[in-house]
Amino acid sequence: MTTVILRLPTVKARTGLSRSSIYLRISENRFPKPIALGGRAVGWIEEEISEWLDEQIENSRKAV
Repeated sequence: MTTVILRLPTVKARTGLSRSSIYLRISENRFPKPIALGGRAVGWIEEEISEWLDEQIENSRKAV
């Protein structure tokens, strides 16, 4: 299996969250942590973002 790394613009587009919301949730341990890519670059593992989205969908369906 190939690991796909997503950069911030893609994570923002997939989740609908702003940069500040993403980093706030990371600090609260409510969002996957990025991995260092070197220098000041970070990225997120696509599978972790997909799992997080699935969790959010499931939780919102339970709330209804």
